This record gives sequence, structure tokens and C-alpha cells, in this order.
Amino acid sequence: MFLWLLLLILAPGGEQSQVPPKAVLLLDPPWSTVFEGQTMILTCVNHQLQSQEGTSWYWDDELIDETSGRILIETSGSYQCKTQGSSYSDRVHVEFSSDWLILQVPYPVFEGDDIVLRCLGRREEIIHEKIYYKDGKQLPDGDNSDFIRLHSVRQDDSKYHCTASKESWNLFWKKTSKSLSIQVQELFPRPVLKASPSQPIEGGPWTLTCETQLAFQRSHVQLQFCFFRDGHTLGSGCSSSPELQMPTMGSEDSGLYRCKAEAATPRIMKMSWVSRILVQRIPVSDVNLEIQPPGGQLIEGENLVLICSVAEGTGNITFSWHKEGISLGRKTQRSLLAELRVPAVQKRDTGRYYCAADNNHVPILSKRITVTVRSLVSRPVLTLRAPRAQAVVGDVVELHCEALRGSPPILYQFYHEDVTLGNSSAPSGGGASFNLSLTAEHSGNYSCEADNGLGAQRSHGVSLHVLVPVSHPVLTFRIPRVQAEVGDMVGLHCEALRGSPPILYQFYHENVILGNILVPSGGGASFNLSLTAEHSGNYSCDANNGLGAQRSEVVALSITGNSRRRIVLMTTGLTGGLLLILVFAATWLYRIKSQKKPGRLPATGTPSYSPSEHQETSGFGPSSLDAQEPPFSEQLVQLELQPVYSNVNPEEGNLIYSQIRSIPNTNGISANSPRTPRNSKEPVVIYSELKKAHPEDSAGPASRRGSDHEDITENYENVSWAPAASEH
Repeated sequence: MFLWLLLLILAPGGEQSQVPPKAVLLLDPPWSTVFEGQTMILTCVNHQLQSQEGTSWYWDDELIDETSGRILIETSGSYQCKTQGSSYSDRVHVEFSSDWLILQVPYPVFEGDDIVLRCLGRREEIIHEKIYYKDGKQLPDGDNSDFIRLHSVRQDDSKYHCTASKESWNLFWKKTSKSLSIQVQELFPRPVLKASPSQPIEGGPWTLTCETQLAFQRSHVQLQFCFFRDGHTLGSGCSSSPELQMPTMGSEDSGLYRCKAEAATPRIMKMSWVSRILVQRIPVSDVNLEIQPPGGQLIEGENLVLICSVAEGTGNITFSWHKEGISLGRKTQRSLLAELRVPAVQKRDTGRYYCAADNNHVPILSKRITVTVRSLVSRPVLTLRAPRAQAVVGDVVELHCEALRGSPPILYQFYHEDVTLGNSSAPSGGGASFNLSLTAEHSGNYSCEADNGLGAQRSHGVSLHVLVPVSHPVLTFRIPRVQAEVGDMVGLHCEALRGSPPILYQFYHENVILGNILVPSGGGASFNLSLTAEHSGNYSCDANNGLGAQRSEVVALSITGNSRRRIVLMTTGLTGGLLLILVFAATWLYRIKSQKKPGRLPATGTPSYSPSEHQETSGFGPSSLDAQEPPFSEQLVQLELQPVYSNVNPEEGNLIYSQIRSIPNTNGISANSPRTPRNSKEPVVIYSELKKAHPEDSAGPASRRGSDHEDITENYENVSWAPAASEH
């Protein structure tokens, strides 16, 4: 088998680096020469004719500005600019002339352009004649004209100037401008011939490309491309396509190749450098690497299959697989295809893969394919970072969500009671945080979600209880009447409308603690108080839930009434039944004694009776007991509703005896009475014992209003009495 070697020879400049397109410098006015004292605006644009901020400006290779895409100049020199995303522009020489006469050339000028030269004097009105010259020779049609037109200019070293005659005070003067060269730019650079593949194989396809680039100010110009081998035109001749495709290469296709690019209008033609091409006869061609699954995106745990193939070849072909220059495996077989299986890929298997194929010659490499192994995010962990052990309203809490495993970038979403709070991205992996300034409404369950495009994972819920400091509590009294009195049961109710439970309430009377109540689930608390005279004064309460105590406003309580009277009230109900029986018995005995001794009174006191009372008492005599006499129970009621009081003082320190009822003895009542007194001949007098009132038990007239009868009846106690004692 014959072996052919490939040799590709490119002259200098044949290979061009991938540099950005040049920036373009524009002049306003569009002349490279103006009079001294005038100004000029320079504009730097990119390949899309757009001016940009941050443009770099250079004057005689010295940086003078880096701000705007436009500057104002009035100094001669060479100017150059560079924009972001472009390379340096061509240098432009601007002349601010002090001469009386100047020759103006437009800028920019490209190969093949038709341009206008203008001769200009400081005082145009006195100029008599203008003549234009090239390299010292007068140009045709250049007599006595303000401008002259040049056609299809080329890049050369020609010098141009002009002369002008002037008339002043009937004298003629002749002025000559400075000579200058026209700055002509390339319409397009010399083309470069490129071959693909760079090493053509016999029997395989081949593509030649003639690469060049029109100046973007002249992008409308149409180019024609031609390809040559050994001086003969290939294909059907020149065309607008810069490519020539050859479907099958043979050994006879070896030779010297070049290409040509040509502009029809203006007619500009440029040739590439010559390249020598030798076609190699190799049985292996078009090595290709294919991966399964397609696209090169895998998830951890999946299997990767690398398939290496060649378009054609004979004999045993050795296939090898590589990752970042590291060999993964090798197989030699008589086949155009072989595969390598990588089971259960991990993140470390991410990288650029390629394969090679040869039959004991130079290996042919496939294109590199990037394989990315991504891992699913794990269930993220949500942590709450608070400035203290228990979060309080106003604290700033950091919610930190992190998935310990998963390929970046990872998007984290934060939730409160399944309502989105916000999101944060971790481009390089790791966790993300979200800060929250707490209010009372922020109590509840929080969670987060991590998603890297392969499936979202939700964290477990984390509960946050935000403590709310208690507000100032309100103290209210719950009393059974408008005016509290001794013996009343008063409820002190303290409640803070805001505050996290449990809340401890303390009750104060004149800043002395009465007691405290712990409310586990919030709300208010009540403290019951049985009033005494000492309970008058100022009351307050405070609420405390561990975040600071708050004291209520002071509330005053005024108490009226006698404490001893209240005690008697309690005993009156218990002795009421016994008192009724004793009153009836006394009434019966009184009637009996009244019949025997109607004019006799006890020696210990002198009861006073009003006439009406005496008549009522006499009514209990025998004459009043007829067939329609009320029953026994009604008599008791009558006796109870018509008491007669008479005070006696036995001169003891704290006792006053009062006669409640003097009952004469009557036979009628004696016969019906359940009890018989010891001496039925004497009148029956019933006394009650009343202790003297103490100063602290006294009350003003206003407090006793409407309760006189109650005071009279409730302040007495029954005492036993013997008739013999009363007689003496």
C-alpha cells in the first residue's frame, strides 16, 4: 500500500487570528485638513456603526480620553480609537493648517472609490484661479475649479497639491498648498485559502474556502470568488460563493492551490498565497464520536455509551477513547464501529470526550464532545438563624436552605405556610439565605425547596413561634352594684390585648401584691376579692410573658358600709326561723299577763308606745278572737310587720338592751300557744342585745340612705329573759 504525506504550505499572513473587527473613525467635517482655529468632531463606531461609551482615544499613540464615543479636537496629529468589542481603528492624520491655502481630501476613502479634492483659501472672495496637481503634474480638468473629481483611487504614494491666484489692490499673488497623500483603505484584505479537512484523504470529500472580509462601510459591494489548481480554474469558474466543495478526492488532486476574490464595481482583484496540497491515501476516514444518551447531559447513576465510528476503511482498525487526554479504553477489530460503556456515571465523569481511529498509521481524532454529569438535588435542610433562643417580634431571622448534594445552579424557594416568601439562586452550589424581619403574623411553619432543573425537592417543615411582648394591660372591676360595699365580692380582671402566652398577671393594692395568676393560653385573668373597709384605695396589675412586664393604669376603688353589720346579716338568715317562734311565744305570754296586770311595766326599761301601737297590741285580747280570727301563721306575720322598740341601758360598757315587743298575757293565745311561760301572770317582754357601734363601723347619712329599717332589724340579737329579773 502506498503512503502519501500531507503538506500544507501557507505563505506569511495565510493564517489569521480571530481578531475583532476594526473600529471606524469618522470626521465631521469629513476633511482631513482644515484651517487653524476651526474645530472637528471625531466619532468612533463599531462594526455596526454604533457609537459607544467607554471608547479609548489616542493622539500620536498617547491615550487622551476613555469616556465618550465622540470628542472635539483642534490639534493636528494622528488619531486612533477603540471601542468595546472591536480592535483599533486605522490611524487618521488630521491637519489644522495655518497656511493661507489648503487642499482638502475626504475621509474615509476606500480602494476603487471616486472622490473629490477641494482647494480652499482663507478668503475665497479674492481668489482668482485654482489649479490641481498630482506628483507635480497638473491634473486635467483642474483649471480654475473649486474641486476636482478622481476616479477609482488606489493605494499608492502619490502626492497632491493645488495653487491659487489672488488679486489684491490690482496686484496678483500666487499661493501653493502643502502636498498630501490620500489615505486609501483596503476594500477587503488579501483572501486566505483554507482546506477542510486540512489533511484530505483519498476517496473523501474536501472543501476549499476563500476567506476575506469587506469593510463594513462597503458591505454592499458584491465579491466573486475563483479557485485554481496549478493555474487552472476549478469547477464552473468564478461565483459569489466563497466555498468550493469536492465530493471525492483522488491522488491526482494533489497540486498547488490558490483562490481569488474580485469586486466587479469598483474593479478590485486580490489573490491568495499559494498552498501545496498532497492527498493521502488512508483507509480510515471521518472519525466520529457519538454518545448515548444524546446531548451529553446525564444524571448520576445512568450509563454512558461512547460510540466511535469511521466512514470507511479496511483491515483492523484500532479505536481508542479519551477523556481530557486520559485513555479510557482501546479496542482493535475489523469493523467501522466500536463502543465503550461507562456504567453508573458519577460527577467525576464530567469532561470532554473524544475518540481516535487508525490502522497502524497516524490516529485520526474525533471532535470533542462535552459530557456533563449532573446530580439530583437532595432534600434540602432548612435552618432558622435567630439572634436569640426564642424569636421575638422585630428580630431579623435568617432562613438558610441548603441541599447537601446536587449540581449547580440551584434555585431555592422559601415558603411560609406554603406561600412563597422569595427565592435565591446559588450559581456555584451550596446554600442560600433569606432574611425576614419578624412580625406577629410570621409564626407558623416554614419550608424551602431546591431545584436544579432535574426535579425539585422540598425540605421538612420547621416551626417558628414568634413571641409578642405584652401590651399595657387593662384593669377592670366587676362589682355586683354601682357602689362597692363591705362584704361585696369584687372581681379584678386584668387583660393584655397583645402578647404571647403564657402570661403571668399580678394584682396590686397600693403597690402591695394581692396575688398572681398564670394564663397558659393567653387572654385575661381575674382575681376575686371579698371587700372589707381596708380594701378602699388604688389598684393596678401587670402582665409579663418573659419579654418584659407592663403595668396597667391605676384604678381607684371606694368602699362604703359597716363590716359588723355585714357579719350580722350573715347570721340573721340562720336565726330567722327561731326568732319567729320566739316572737309568737312572747306575744302569747304578753296577752296573758296583760289581762292580769294591764298597767304594769318592767322595771328595767320604759317602753314607749304610740296610740296606734297600743291599740294594735290590745287587739290581741279575747274580744279579737272570733270565728274569723286569722290562722296562726298570719298572726306571726302581723307580729313581724309591727315591731315596737324601746331601748334600755344596763350601764354596761358595750351593750344596749331594747324592748322589741311587750306581749300581755291572754287566755286565747295561751290556749293555742305551743309554749307556756314560767309565770303566766306577768307580761312578756322580749329584749335584743345590740353592741355599741365602733367609730370605724360608722357611715355617713348618704351611705345609710334607704337602709334604716335594715339597720334596725339586723343589728339586734335575742337574749334570754326571766320574769323574775324584770320584776326586780
